[in-house]
Amino acid sequence: MLKLLTVSFWRVLACLSLLLGFIGVVVPGLPTVPFLLLSAWSAGKGWPRLELWLLAHPSFGPPLHRWRDHGAVPRKAKYLASVMMSLSVVMLLLSTAPFWLKVVLPFFLAVVAIWLWRRPEA
Repeated sequence: MLKLLTVSFWRVLACLSLLLGFIGVVVPGLPTVPFLLLSAWSAGKGWPRLELWLLAHPSFGPPLHRWRDHGAVPRKAKYLASVMMSLSVVMLLLSTAPFWLKVVLPFFLAVVAIWLWRRPEA
């Protein structure tokens, strides 16, 4: 029973993240590749056929392989992520959000940006 629940959990996570990845293809600002990475990772734990399909897909497979093989993030994705994070911080600072959030979130996003730009690009 526990194994069935575990497999079901991984499959649901794989499907939800794949759905969000597909939505991200057409909705500006919603990232596609991170959701595909999550989908492939969770599918590998509970749905190997879906994982193989994602890895063999002509559009989705190459970025998944680049990440798995080298932890690589393309420069264009780094620029786009940096711009989106910067816009988010500006919008946050102009909002009526609590002060603690205006301090914590930019710090967190700066740490993410540093991590992202340290990733290889090949």
